Order: sequence, then structure tokens, then C-alpha cells
Amino acid sequence: MRVTVFGAAGEVTGSAYLVETGRARVLVDFGLFQGHGRAEKRNRIPAGLDPRRLDAVLVTHAHLDHVGRLPLLARDGYEGPVYAHPVTVELAGLVLRDAAKVQAHDIARLNRKRMRAGKPLLEPLYGEAEVEAALKLFRPVEYGVWTEVGPGVRARWVNAGHMLGSGSIELVAETAGGPRRVVFSGDVGPPGLALVPDPEEPAPGQVVFLESTYGDRDNKSPAETLAEFRAIIEDAVERRARVLVPAFAIGRTQQILYHLDELFCAGVVKPFPVYLDSPMAIEATEIYARHPDLFDAEARALQQSCELVRTHRHVIPCPTAEDSMRLNEVPGPCLIMAGSGMCTGGRILHHLKHGLWRPETVVMFVGYQVEGSLGRQLVDGARRVRIFGEEIAVRARIHTLNGFSAHAGQTALLRWLEPLTRVRPRVVLTHGEPRGREPLAARILSRFGLEALRPEFGESIEW
Repeated sequence: MRVTVFGAAGEVTGSAYLVETGRARVLVDFGLFQGHGRAEKRNRIPAGLDPRRLDAVLVTHAHLDHVGRLPLLARDGYEGPVYAHPVTVELAGLVLRDAAKVQAHDIARLNRKRMRAGKPLLEPLYGEAEVEAALKLFRPVEYGVWTEVGPGVRARWVNAGHMLGSGSIELVAETAGGPRRVVFSGDVGPPGLALVPDPEEPAPGQVVFLESTYGDRDNKSPAETLAEFRAIIEDAVERRARVLVPAFAIGRTQQILYHLDELFCAGVVKPFPVYLDSPMAIEATEIYARHPDLFDAEARALQQSCELVRTHRHVIPCPTAEDSMRLNEVPGPCLIMAGSGMCTGGRILHHLKHGLWRPETVVMFVGYQVEGSLGRQLVDGARRVRIFGEEIAVRARIHTLNGFSAHAGQTALLRWLEPLTRVRPRVVLTHGEPRGREPLAARILSRFGLEALRPEFGESIEW
């Protein structure tokens, strides 16, 4: 078996792994690169990956950095199945359709400038036709069910605890040299993450691909994070402030809604307007609501006990651009959640442009900010930023609550890996910047005596 890494190698976006045996070729994830200026040039089908020769594609979960390049496969001749958990199938449709719309909008804006400058016009990476072609290939697979995904190759998903429908994937291939087993962690959630159950333990493999987003540190505990969240919300209510949350539409948005529900239902603060300024977040929240059977026990109990949670009268969807623009005039206290989560595009940019320079504004980051993104600049303490070509002073209160991250920290990653080490696997660290995977590799060596590999883009691991 050979696995070639075609993304998330020394970075946290673009996840893609080509698995090859003598009889089969299977691709695990095919995500979009995000954050860097060079990402656009890298969002292609790499040399060495022929879509027409693939037997199957397996998807760990529906975030754009794991599914965002799938339409390119359909465009270039792939007609095989794309396997994923049923909720991932629903969410992937939402994510990819939105990605096509965002690209069309961004390219149209760029082309207006290029036309005035006499420059050649650009084409989007893909459009609605390629998205719909890719979505027709999806096949739902439940957790724990072994599925034949190629000649002599079986796969099974176990709950990764990262978001609804997320999974780690076990892959077993029958080869001339005997069975080969490999585990792809996908994105591993931390214990105690709201709404979703804790990650399940996959069976051991000879090789384990492990994410390392927060491999260098532990985020604050859920209790500490919730205490900080409560303090920020109480202060905002007292000052009648507007709280801006650059939120990932899927997972983080529903998590923040849940924690606000906890505060409202407990009477900590009176309910105030919560604006969902993202068509994708609105639809994703509706998808989550259709699958309460996948929630953890605490979320199901709150849903049953609190009328406010069942009715969500305080949550105001803002599907149109006009709805979004009207939010510039709404008074506080209120909370506005808008994408993108890393401030690389979307409606949050307009809210930041109108709010960053105001000292009464609160900006609350609740997820990882990739290097090169506007979100990373703000988290790192920038006093001035550029938005739509305009320099904006940063006077707002900036809060970073990494404890809300849907990624496990170092301790939880080691705990997830520990039962898999009893067979002395080769550990391969991906989906992490050097500051994440280098310290994690050192801890794996000191704790388990295993030398973790840190592949670069295009590098292969064979056994």
C-alpha cells in the first residue's frame, strides 16, 4: 500500500490522500487550500492524480478544506462513488453550492477591475454544474459499517467528534503481502464539545495519519472557556454592545447558539437578538435540527427542557444581502454571526469594516485562524488592517476563545492515539502547521517511542 499526501502537509487546509494498492486507487478527502495568496494556484488536480483511474473517494467530513476540490474530479472525468456519512452528504451539498456562489461573486468583482485595467478576465475554479455533477456521486454510509470501496479494499467510519457526521476512517486492503491497515483521523474533536458525542476509538492500523492542528498546545478547558464566554456576553449586555462572531457556518455556529441557549435558559442574561447572517449557516442549522438523534445527551436534555431552545424566537435569520446591510443599524446588545470563520471572505468582512474602528464593538474568535488570513492578523494583535482595500483602525475588543475549537488539543490527540500505539504503527502527522506538528512529533517520540513522519506535499508513505 502506498499513500501520497496531496494537501494539508505542513498546513491546515487542502486535505487529500491518495491510497494505492496493486488493484485499487482510493482518494481520502479532496479539500480546498485556504488562507494564503498562493492557495488559488494550488487548488487544482495535482500531477499524479488521475480522476478517471480512481475507484472511490472517501470523505471524513463536510468542511471546505476537506471537500472543496471534489467538483474538479467530476469535471475531469471521475464517475465513481463518493462515500460519506449521511449528514456529511447533506452538509457537503450546502458547502459546495455555497463555494461555487462565492467564487462566482469574487471572480465577477475581480473581473470588473481587470476589465477596467485592460487585463485578461479570470474563470472561477468551478461552477454550479461541476458541483451538481459531484453531488450526484455521493453515497451515504453509516458509522461502523464496513463498505467495499475498491477491489480488495474495505472502509469503515467511526465518529470523530469534530462536527455532526464527521468520521475517522479505517481502511483495510488485501494485498499479495497480506492485509494492510491504515487509519485516517480526519479532524478529531476535543472531549466535551457541545452537541456532538466525544470521538470514538478506531481499530489500530499499521499506519496512522493524525491531524496536528493544535499539536503544540492544549486549549482552555470547556469550563474555563464557558466562563470566559459568559463574562464576554454579560459585559456586552451591560454595555449594550454589538458582538461580531466570525463563525464557521457548520459546527461552530450551532455550537455558539447552543451555549447562548444555555445562558438564556439558565437566566444568566435576558435573551437578545442573535442574527445568523449567513445563508449557509441558516441551512446548516436546519440540517442539525433534523438530526437530534446524533446529539450528545446534554444537548438532547436541554432541547427537551427549555421552550426557548425549541422555538428559537431570539434567532433571526438574515438570508439576503439586504438583510445583512440592515444589521449596520441595529442597536446592541446583539450578536451577529457571519462567515467566513477565518475572515477570508463573506459578510463578516463588511461587519468588521463597519465595526473594528469602534471601541464599543466586540469581536469574538471561536476557531482556528490560518496563517495569512485577516482573522490571524486580528488574533495576533494587529492595530490596523486592510479590508476591501481600505485601511481600518482596530479599536474593538478582540477575544480569542480557542476552547471552542472543534479540534482536539495536544493532550486529547495523544489520548486518541494511545490505544492505536499498541501495534507500534508508523505515525504520520498532517493537517498542521510546523508549530503544531513539530511539538506533537516530539511528544509522540517521548511518550510512545515512535518517530512521527511529517511529509511534504506530494510525498508518499509505502509499506
